[in-house]
Amino acid sequence: MQTVTLGISGMTCGGCVRSVTNVLKALDGVAKAEVSLERRSAVVDYDPGKVGLEQLKRSVVEAGFEVAP
Repeated sequence: MQTVTLGISGMTCGGCVRSVTNVLKALDGVAKAEVSLERRSAVVDYDPGKVGLEQLKRSVVEAGFEVAP
C-alpha cells in the first residue's frame, strides 16, 4: 500500500466531499480515502499494482474538481 495526499480545489460543501470520496473509493485498488473540505485535500491509501496516481487524479477531475499539481 502507498499513501498520497492530493490537493483538491472546487469543493464547497459536504456533498462535494462525498462525491470525491465516492469516486476515489470506487476505484479498484483504493483501500481508504479521507477527504477534507477544510484542508482541501484527499489522503488516499492505494495499491499501486492496481491503480496509478494519474488514475486517481483523473477520476477526481472527471467528477468536476481540480487536482493541484
